[in-house]
Amino acid sequence: MDAVLLQILNGLDKGSAYALIALGLTLIFGTLGVVNFAHGALFMIGAFCAVTLNKIFSLSAVTIDPVKTDFLGNPLKIKTPYMEQWFGETGTLMMDWSVPLAILLSIPVMMLIGFVMERGLIRHFYKRPHADQILVTFGLAIVLQEIVKAFYGANPIQTPAPGAFIGTMDIGVMFGFAQNAISYPYWRLVYFCFACLVIFCVFAFLQFTTFGMVVRAGMADRETVGLLGININRRFTIMFALAACVAGMAGVMYTPINSPNYHMGMDFLVLSFVVVVVGGMGSLPGAVLAGFLLGILESFASMNEVKQFFESIFLPSIDQIVIYLVAVIVLLVRPRGLMGRKGVMEE
Repeated sequence: MDAVLLQILNGLDKGSAYALIALGLTLIFGTLGVVNFAHGALFMIGAFCAVTLNKIFSLSAVTIDPVKTDFLGNPLKIKTPYMEQWFGETGTLMMDWSVPLAILLSIPVMMLIGFVMERGLIRHFYKRPHADQILVTFGLAIVLQEIVKAFYGANPIQTPAPGAFIGTMDIGVMFGFAQNAISYPYWRLVYFCFACLVIFCVFAFLQFTTFGMVVRAGMADRETVGLLGININRRFTIMFALAACVAGMAGVMYTPINSPNYHMGMDFLVLSFVVVVVGGMGSLPGAVLAGFLLGILESFASMNEVKQFFESIFLPSIDQIVIYLVAVIVLLVRPRGLMGRKGVMEE
């Protein structure tokens, strides 16, 4: 049972990232009808917002200590971060909490990028075939990742979590297991809670605000809403920016789990797009449900016992292909996905 619980926790951790990226993908497809293959790049840019803020906070002034010397007898050079010089203990605390604080940086940055993307490129492909949309957004994703590679390099950049969340929590005791039977990293639990909060806020925004009500009406019947005198295009532009913001925040909080690199967006994009298809194109609940379900399934498939069983029946590396196998089965049985609208992808 302890192994099962641990795999569920690992699955929820992976599923949180899948669900957040898939949620943004579905928002864009549901409102604009655009298949946005650049969405993974937005996740990556969010992660590098955290890297950038961490580097800014780490900028240091070099001073010479006349008392201390190195092994050659030369005066020792000491690096003191400007944040500590200017703000004292508050500056040290800000440096430690640079990842959560990067959310404040990512929100305006990602909304601006989303606005520019939609107005400058995406809007010209609303009525084009999905193949054209995939090609142009995939090309945009490659351009963005190469820009990031040019500025930050090709190697992963470690961005630590706040000191208060470094270490593990004894989860097993909460469920009646022996002490230290199940220890799980604090930050992964924080990320799961953060993902649930973001998902709740997105659904609450769409369900309980006038803006969200108009957007949902536009998703169902865009022309009728336009005939009522509502500028639905402007609202859809805002929704694109919000979807970019969700992806960016997901990337920011994921940096302590997986050190940011220029191709991390592509790594998550393909899996998240599979999640969207399995959950149902245009279905927000379906994207979230499929994200968590496939994350848990992938986690269980990585267990040694499961991999050995599938290797015995000539299916090696089941943990690498299980999501795609499930996608094939779901699309064969239910082409519109688990919670997709009737008629979507069923023509």
